[in-house]
Amino acid sequence: MENTRLSKPQSERKWKVWGPYISERQWGTVREDYSASGNTWSYINHDLARSYAYRWGEDGIAGFCDIEQVLCLAPVFWNGKDTILKERLFGLTNQEGNHGEDVKELYFHLDSSPTHSYCKFLYKYPQAAFPYMELLQKNERDRLTPEFEILDTTVFKDNRYFDCVIEYAKAGTKDILMQITIHNRGPETAAIHVLPQLWFRNFWRHNPRYNSPEIRSISNNCLQTNSSRNGTYYFYHDGGEQLFCENETNSERIFHKTNETAFVKDGINNYVINDQKTINPEKKGTKAAIWLKADVAPGSFKTFKVRLSTVQMEAPWADFDEIFEIRLSETDSYYNKLAPAALSGKQKGLLRSALGGLLWGKQFYYFDVFKWLFGEPHEKQLPRNFQRNYDWQHLTCRNIISMPDKWEYPWFAAWDLAFHAATFVHIDPEFAKQQLLVILREYYMHPNGQIPAYEWNFSDVNPPVHAWSVWYVYEADKKKTGIPDWDFLERSFQKLLMNFTWWVNQKDANGTDIFEGGFLGLDNIGVFDRNHMPPGITRLQQADATSWMAMYSINMLRISLELAQHNLAYEESAAKFFRHFLNIGWAMHHIGKRDMALWDEEDAFYYDAIQFENGTNQRLKVRSLVGIIPLLAVEIMNVDLFKKLNEFNARLGSIKRTRPDLTKVISDIETKNKDGNYLFAIMVGDRLEQLLKRLLDEDEFLSDYGIRSLSKCYRDKPFIFGYKGSEYSIQYEPGESSSSMFGGNSNWRGPIWLPINYLIINALRKYYEYYGDSYTYEFPARSGNKLTLKQIANELTKRLLNIFEKNEEGAYQYHSSTQEQWADEYFKEHHLFYEFFNGDTGQGLGASHQTGWTALIANLLLEMDES
Repeated sequence: MENTRLSKPQSERKWKVWGPYISERQWGTVREDYSASGNTWSYINHDLARSYAYRWGEDGIAGFCDIEQVLCLAPVFWNGKDTILKERLFGLTNQEGNHGEDVKELYFHLDSSPTHSYCKFLYKYPQAAFPYMELLQKNERDRLTPEFEILDTTVFKDNRYFDCVIEYAKAGTKDILMQITIHNRGPETAAIHVLPQLWFRNFWRHNPRYNSPEIRSISNNCLQTNSSRNGTYYFYHDGGEQLFCENETNSERIFHKTNETAFVKDGINNYVINDQKTINPEKKGTKAAIWLKADVAPGSFKTFKVRLSTVQMEAPWADFDEIFEIRLSETDSYYNKLAPAALSGKQKGLLRSALGGLLWGKQFYYFDVFKWLFGEPHEKQLPRNFQRNYDWQHLTCRNIISMPDKWEYPWFAAWDLAFHAATFVHIDPEFAKQQLLVILREYYMHPNGQIPAYEWNFSDVNPPVHAWSVWYVYEADKKKTGIPDWDFLERSFQKLLMNFTWWVNQKDANGTDIFEGGFLGLDNIGVFDRNHMPPGITRLQQADATSWMAMYSINMLRISLELAQHNLAYEESAAKFFRHFLNIGWAMHHIGKRDMALWDEEDAFYYDAIQFENGTNQRLKVRSLVGIIPLLAVEIMNVDLFKKLNEFNARLGSIKRTRPDLTKVISDIETKNKDGNYLFAIMVGDRLEQLLKRLLDEDEFLSDYGIRSLSKCYRDKPFIFGYKGSEYSIQYEPGESSSSMFGGNSNWRGPIWLPINYLIINALRKYYEYYGDSYTYEFPARSGNKLTLKQIANELTKRLLNIFEKNEEGAYQYHSSTQEQWADEYFKEHHLFYEFFNGDTGQGLGASHQTGWTALIANLLLEMDES
């Protein structure tokens, strides 16, 4: 049934009207920052969030809402000891954490079908008072010390906690069943309070077009909602006390101003916790909860059920359990069919967990920069000394978007989204395409062609991986359906043309095909901040930026050739991007008057080069991912692609005659293999050989858990760049960075990142497609064990999978070795998906639910080839 829903666009869209689209953190975001100074983290923090009616979104634990986030549903918990209700996940701000912002809770996105017809979430809630102050105070550490996590406290000692399992099932497109099962894992009977909450996002406060909606009691076991935006819903519950307030800011608490209503947003919290008269006795409002209580015996559980539906029904529980059974069975069937038969049971579980986390990572993202800066027409503009994103006043976002991590990064990041789409295409091709097209729309993309990076600074520059993603999604979808989606490919290509032109105009200062771009998402990878260079250095010629543009060119060439099979007019763009690719490849290897070659013949590696104010140049000889990224600029072209392209072939012949030096830089484009394939690549011949020598060296980039982002050779001997009496250095750090160059949890100084590893494996498979078994290389380097490039790609895949294997203690390798609970019965089978992994141990670090790009582990499982 799930495949049937996905195969019918109209049905698929209706079944996704409701889903897990509520953020896990709305406070501390740029969207909600109305401070004059732009101090985002302190304007609305976790403590104030329960009292502040958000402007642009909502947050909660395991929340469900409709695609416009008009109406929201989420569970709330109380153990009888906390001083606040557990409405949202707690974490530290960027300034509070010694390694930046960090969620301090235990929760798992266990499962979801692609249409969210079934979803499952696990939250682990201590039975003792939640250690808010301990987590805050003990993270006041230096950057050399690990983060202090909730499992480093004693609140989970003796298993004194509840496993709160939240499940959703849809009886229909607007008939949502929620089941909350509380398991007492502790040794004694414990009391639990469960408050399913239903509320309207406050859309009426800032928009006079809409009247305030209402939730009211119509019986002891049913609430009714009414709104001009989504009509009428009925909220069924079995027993419990009905509580009502308004989703309006407690201005007395936050702004020291008089409240317009006595029953503000934190009214339910204050009533339950402090027995204050802060709920509406008339049983109506824009926020409501059902207060349910139970004493749960040790080893036992209690289940609570609610149902939200547009249908008024006499017996809402009659088919409740049956619907859950059907939806779970459909989800099981879907994933059983998806998983390759060769995968082990544990690998199938990892695949489903990764995809479940990716699906839970969707979020309603609403942000109108013009209104945020200047207010609605009827509102007074707030004073802003720092007008963040002032140049992006056209940007108007109102979509369901895949987030990197709904707590750590509850806003879209442009290059993350490209990787998300590459995984989504395997389970929901239409959503994958929509995500790429959204980011290219005129109300996202800048009129000058720049793609917005992320809300902290839309003008930051992310690597241009979107053409790669578009081609990947197109190919994967075509392989699955047998039908080429020309419309998607052509729409994407037209917008990517604008973005490519922006790169050429803005990031090639000398017009010589050597590019810049700043940090390019790699944060702490350099000896200094690549966005703000030391005085006297006028330009940074970047090996990674230039290589990304080579990759962009080759991707656009491949898309052009595909479109030319359908429309010969695309021969023109194919010729254009072929020449771009040749020019960039040539520039990377030749020294000009104003630029330095990025390829160092002596070291046989690519480096960034700096240009001084006196016009001289110098390479920054740091062996990092910067010099590995040229490997990614590779594509295979079959001879059949060129058969009817007379104009393109004529242009190609002209280049060969007039500039043979250009074509010699890349592969011999006149030599096809036995299958009729040509190799287009920057890294060929001796250069490929030399790069693999370092890439596959365990003393440099190769770890037991994948490819490191910085060579291990800098562990004991850091690279030092001396300039004008100052020293700038970089040292291999396998885990959290001690550098505060970019602050927060930014770190590319050694750890393993799934997206770059995936692109490397993807590239090696393409090289194998051309060379076949004729080309072998030692793996690891100097081992004498020679493998084909496909076998090397498989071995790298296995090393990445090692991260998700159990260690001798019975816990997953990525867990901290100091936290013994991960080997316990009710911990050991639940996966987390970290932002990056320790280059020596595989321990997970950074954001803990980054099933945005770390969901690429699913691609590796689906594409793993053991032959």
